[in-house]
Amino acid sequence: MEFVLALAIGVLAGSGVWLLLRPRTFQVIMGLSLLSYAVNLFIFGMGRIKLNAPPVIQAELGSDPSLYTDPLPQALVLTAIVIGFATTALFLVVMLANRGLSGTDHVDGREESDY
Repeated sequence: MEFVLALAIGVLAGSGVWLLLRPRTFQVIMGLSLLSYAVNLFIFGMGRIKLNAPPVIQAELGSDPSLYTDPLPQALVLTAIVIGFATTALFLVVMLANRGLSGTDHVDGREESDY
């Protein structure tokens, strides 16, 4: 299970960085999204993946922290997903406005034949 999670984080982070280095605006936005998904999975994985463990302290189990799931990484990831969705929507609106003003969707304004 840990190997699959580490592989997924590595593939998402590598693909995100590769897309960030591309000249087109949409590819940069997709790279940022993939990179944020990789960071979300990393934070989620740091919260000790534990199956069938309650996140809230129960009287019959006692107060031993090793018996419970840490709810903080889950809350951080949920917040990061909402913020990431909002910033992606903002980037898409800015990309459409930039394309309307400049006539191209390249980051630096050069045409594809200039590369």
